[in-house]
Amino acid sequence: MRIIAGRWRGHPLASVGKGDPGAHLRPTTDRVRESLFNVLAGGRFGDPFEDAHVLDLFAGTGALGLEALSRGAVSAVFVDDGRKALSLIKSNLKTLRCETGRVIARDATRLPICDRQPATLVFLDPPYGKGLGEKALAAAAKGGWLSEGALVVWEESAPQNAPEGFTRLDTRRYGDTHATMLRFGLADEM
Repeated sequence: MRIIAGRWRGHPLASVGKGDPGAHLRPTTDRVRESLFNVLAGGRFGDPFEDAHVLDLFAGTGALGLEALSRGAVSAVFVDDGRKALSLIKSNLKTLRCETGRVIARDATRLPICDRQPATLVFLDPPYGKGLGEKALAAAAKGGWLSEGALVVWEESAPQNAPEGFTRLDTRRYGDTHATMLRFGLADEM
């Protein structure tokens, strides 16, 4: 795994290998990440990276949030509760000498109250088929983690419906991964 574009383009990221105790993690592949970020950068969603505050839920290796930081986001919060995932995120932040990333060791469905700038860009990559994505988004909204109009990118095994308070903008399929783009709030303006 590597950073696809931006200031850290080409930098390798720590990940899990076959037989690794953290192999249950399912990092977004470079190919899928590149395709997804091309869609995001294509103009349809404005410039979601410039001056963005990122929330990376079920962060795994942190690759999605780190890619956004590489492309111009100003800060990122990485949330995961797995020991291997937390180790990988911290290692990747250290390798990139990233001082604008914060790690929260917590279940993404049980977020604390937000104590920083709410996110304008959210990545959500929960374990597939377990219904955790909607719970995590509800926790993020309730805890004040989302800016009005925040763009949400939700990876799952199937297209997702927009939970209450969100508007579905688009869905893309990449092999067995479906990325559903949502907008938080602003329903009257869509």
